[in-house]
Amino acid sequence: MLLTPEQRSKLDVSSDISFYEIPRFVTHVDDGFIAQLSDLYRDRLRPQTRILDLMSSWVSHLPDEISFAWVEGHGMNAAELAKNPRLDHYFVQNLNESQSLPLEDQSFDAVLNTVSVQYLQYPEKVFAEIYRVLKPGGIAIISFSNRMFYQKAIAAWRDNSEAGRVELVKRYFHSVPGFSTPEVIERTSTLPSFLQMLGVGSGDPFYGVIAERLEPLV
Repeated sequence: MLLTPEQRSKLDVSSDISFYEIPRFVTHVDDGFIAQLSDLYRDRLRPQTRILDLMSSWVSHLPDEISFAWVEGHGMNAAELAKNPRLDHYFVQNLNESQSLPLEDQSFDAVLNTVSVQYLQYPEKVFAEIYRVLKPGGIAIISFSNRMFYQKAIAAWRDNSEAGRVELVKRYFHSVPGFSTPEVIERTSTLPSFLQMLGVGSGDPFYGVIAERLEPLV
């Protein structure tokens, strides 16, 4: 078993739907993190491809200069998703209650998840769905920092170190046969070193874990 029932537990066991029913038109990470995420997307995503933005909100941080064939959004708040200018379509679904996505097999070139993986109680099932909807050769990019809604994060994330959380996401990928060995991008400082020496805070750490759906063996 990937996680024990205790590791899947949350401090706040009330309905996720109720928790997310009020729109939050804010960014949950700082500008340095967002810039690094957009740069990563700029480097790894191709124009005119199909993108699934899983557990999205009112902003996707996709580079403005890249046009995509289709961007599908998923989230927990319809008002937030409706305000997101990059989405061609969106749907609302609580992945802690139902993990099956209403999407066709092998229909996306990339699946993105930004600062939300910490809330998944059944990550192995969600990552299996990510694999299912990815085309062979498609990539999944899971990005996160050290921020969270503490009461809604699962215990396996909440009680872990930052390095341990990276390993946890790698385990999520490893739980699904057919993903490549996960690649980790880690940038724990978003400010120049001379500012850090002056005691200026380093900003939100950036972590990205990336894997590819491998081509089937023939």
